[in-house]
Order: sequence, then C-alpha cells, then structure tokens
Amino acid sequence: MSCRYQTGAGATAAAVCSAVALLAGCHRAVPAAEPPAIVVALPLQHQATDAGDTLRYPVEVGARYSNAMSFRVNGKIVERSVRLGDWVKRGQVLARLDPIDIEKQLASTQAAFDAAEHRLAFARRQLDRDQAQIDRNLIAANQFEQTQDAYTAAQSERDQAAATLAVARNSLAYTSLTADHDGVITSENADTGQVVTAGQAVYGLAWNGDSDVLLDAAESDLSHFSIGQAARVAFAALPGRQFDARVREIAPAADPQSRTYRIKLTLAPPDQAVRLGMTGDGMLPASASADRDATDPIFSVPVTALFHEDSHPAVWLVDANSVLQLRAVQVLRYAQDAVLISRGLHDGDLLVLAGVHTVYAGEHVSAVRPLYDEHGDIVPATVAQGR
Repeated sequence: MSCRYQTGAGATAAAVCSAVALLAGCHRAVPAAEPPAIVVALPLQHQATDAGDTLRYPVEVGARYSNAMSFRVNGKIVERSVRLGDWVKRGQVLARLDPIDIEKQLASTQAAFDAAEHRLAFARRQLDRDQAQIDRNLIAANQFEQTQDAYTAAQSERDQAAATLAVARNSLAYTSLTADHDGVITSENADTGQVVTAGQAVYGLAWNGDSDVLLDAAESDLSHFSIGQAARVAFAALPGRQFDARVREIAPAADPQSRTYRIKLTLAPPDQAVRLGMTGDGMLPASASADRDATDPIFSVPVTALFHEDSHPAVWLVDANSVLQLRAVQVLRYAQDAVLISRGLHDGDLLVLAGVHTVYAGEHVSAVRPLYDEHGDIVPATVAQGR
C-alpha cells in the first residue's frame, strides 16, 4: 500500500491510510511466549532401610484417671479455693455456692418435719386411748379403724417429711465442692460470681497415680498395634533421654471427628521426671507389608505433595526438560505430617512439594527450592536440580 501526502481532502485520506497500515502491522506481530510456571520442588532421597518399619507419632502425657468436678445443685459461685495447677487432697473444699436459698429451703423442710412429728405423736396417743376403749367395748369398731388409719397416715407423712429433710440437708452440703481424690487441677471452667447449673464443669481433676502416654493412630496403622507391644518415648522437655513403654490400651472405636484411634502407652517403669502435659515422639516397630519387599526403598514426602488421579495416589515430578509428569505411587502409610511411599519413586526424582492441584501434565515449569528444609533451616531460593 502506498500513500502520498496531500493538502485538504487529500491529507485526510493520507491519515486514514496511515492508520490502516499501523493496524496491519499489529496483526503481523508474533505474541511473546508465556514464562514457565514456578513450582516448589526438591530431589528425593530414600530413608534408611528400617525407617519405614518404625511408626512415629506425637505423644502427650495424660493422667490415667481424671474427671470433671461440678456442683450437684444450681447456684452462684461465691468462693474458689484453688487455681489451675494446684495439688489437692481428697475431701478438700475447692469452691462454694451461695447457700442462702438452700438454707431457707432447709428451714422450711425442717418445719414441715417438726409438724409431721407432732401429728404422729398425737395420732399415737389417740391410738393408745382408743385401743384401751375398744378392749372394753366402749367405742365402735369403725371408730377404732379410723384412728388406726389416722395413725398410719401420720406415720407416712412423718417418713416423707424426714426424706425431704435429708434431701435438703444434702443440698446444703452440695454447695461445697470437694475433691473426690488426691490429684492436680488441670482446668478451670467457671469463675467467682458465675451462676452455674448442676453438673456444669467447674474444675478438671487429674488423679494422682499412674500416667499414660497418649497417641492417636491412623486407621491404616491400627494393624501394627497390639496390647503389650514394646515402644520407646522421647520428650522435648527431657532431651537426650528415651523411655521404655508398652501399649496398655487400644480404643475399640475411632474418634468421630479425627477418625483416629486413641492408643495408651504406659511407661515401664514409671519415671518422676515425666510430668502431665509433656509432649514428645513415640516410636513403635511396625511389621513390613506382605506385598512389599523389605529391601524396597521408602520415601517420606509431605502430605501437600500427594495428588489423586481418580482414587489412585500419585505425585507430580519435573523431568529433565522441566516438564511436569504425573506418576502413580503406592502409599505404605500415612504419618502425622508426611506420607510414606513404597513404590513408584526413585532417588533423584524432582518432586513438586505444593500446589499439586493447580498444575497439569505437560506443563513447562521452573523448579525452585523451598525456603526451609525439614529441619527448619533456611535454604537458598535457587533453581532445584533434579540430578
């Protein structure tokens, strides 16, 4: 296309011609290639031979027996004698309710009991008089029967009033919350001045005596646990020490929220250095799976790296050409924050650690290392090398 510069109408035509030429040039431009997506990835290295055969779970020390302390009557808390962490003795008063209303109820039932006692005494004297008169045939038999009925009714009323009085006395005693066992206060759930109902938890009490080491096992690991099984426990508060333990109890049903099974270990022998609330790691030997060779390498990968193709587990790998590939794997076991893979991976495979639901097969990517390694140390943010 050629255009010549002219004046007047010719100049307008020249301007239009230049605009058309500019648009034609835009259509001929080649679009810039999209930059590769950034993914966080690290090369894989299998664990030691026996690492996959050891179950590791976070544990916590808890009292073998504990219960919530609560009042057995309604009322307003006017006094609390202990606080969180205090040691208490059996029979010690922990808190008190305002007793005024219950004291008035007790006075009312006491008056009703006294009246019932008086009516019973009168009915007894009347029965004695009528008994003497009926022996001499001085009164009719039906009159004596009425006297007997009045005496029986008075006796029943006295018994009812006595039972009501006993309940009122118990209610007054229930305004004082006392410890049922020696132990330590583990929780405070109500404060002074608060109105509480009967049965509402006020304190948590952990009994003195044996303690348990608690862990929550995944359903896939349940077959590896048995009563009496040996275990080792290490606590963060006691570095450099490990304690022998044995499985004491296995929950028969899963927790409805977490779907895990509570396992209770007991230390053998008990150690005074282990205190309630301590946390650490529990290690138990796990038998190898029947469909796995004991020499197969075990890879521990973060749970964020696991992807599912339909119902089959898989992971994303970056190949030598920086292209994503989806590879099916076999899960040996799910741990607390990792997944143990028994088949499908090899040393040096470049594994995508996060964002597995935002990528696709064949995508060209640029792999970078995470900011922190598994020990919490800073890792330079350089491009990851697969091999």
